[in-house]
Amino acid sequence: MSVECARLLSKLAGSGHANFRSTILFAAVSGEEQGLLGSTHLLEWLKQQGYTVGGMLDDDIVGADRAPGGPHRVRVFSGNGTIDDCDSPSRELARAIEEIDGRGAIRMIFRVDRFGRGGDHYPFYKAGIPAVRFTEPLEEYSQQHQTPRTENGVEYGDLEKYLDFRFMGNVARDNAEVLRQLAMAPAPPSQATLEGAVTPNAKVSWSAEEDPERAGFEILWRETTEARWEVYEFVAKGMESVLKGVSTDNHFFAVRAVGKNGARSIAVPTEMDTNRRGSYSRRSAPLHLDCASFVATRTGNGH
Repeated sequence: MSVECARLLSKLAGSGHANFRSTILFAAVSGEEQGLLGSTHLLEWLKQQGYTVGGMLDDDIVGADRAPGGPHRVRVFSGNGTIDDCDSPSRELARAIEEIDGRGAIRMIFRVDRFGRGGDHYPFYKAGIPAVRFTEPLEEYSQQHQTPRTENGVEYGDLEKYLDFRFMGNVARDNAEVLRQLAMAPAPPSQATLEGAVTPNAKVSWSAEEDPERAGFEILWRETTEARWEVYEFVAKGMESVLKGVSTDNHFFAVRAVGKNGARSIAVPTEMDTNRRGSYSRRSAPLHLDCASFVATRTGNGH
């Protein structure tokens, strides 16, 4: 997978169709089943080399497509993170992947990995780095992590005859296009904040280094129950915008950078400005009562 991605991207760069602004690294790691040893070492090596990692794509078990019907989409797993009302960088990377490759190719799965399992993206995810896992639509467990053998009429082993090279080629192209666009995009903004509690307007602000190749920023929003962002507005100049008549309560917000070449960074969700958290006062407000309802059961005494 990595070799094919490198081949595709090198051809694009050589033909002048891709002007990469970021370094793309390809790596194969070992020691996953022994405790993610290779990926943990890779993460530490990247830190030692001084890299700022903009995204990590982990392709693990992408060799076949046994899902009945269609579309035959590769699954992309992403963890949620730990910040209240704010998805993780990994979740934002997954959204970017789906937007770039399309819903017909990508099935976003909103969990860090398959149930009860793990992979080499996990150390990066825990370090706060955007990291996701690509995995085939429907795994056949007899053909992975098995010593090749035949037992009770069942053939075990990850054998070449079970590979679906057409599907693998599609996954490689999905990876390559994501790497191409993200490597051509400006750096994401930093410190995106949201203000406007108990006011009729939402104020979104952010920080970013100067970049002559950047066209501006897109402010994104979505209903709290929606999985995908929509563009609220484009900001060509400045590092803040007041969204008049938009409540801070009913939507989530994010900001992403847009290059003059049209490439977009991953989104950076807004967080509450910690300097203003709880800054409004109720001292002059009249007494009011908050009401709550509960469903409870009693134990003992026959109840």
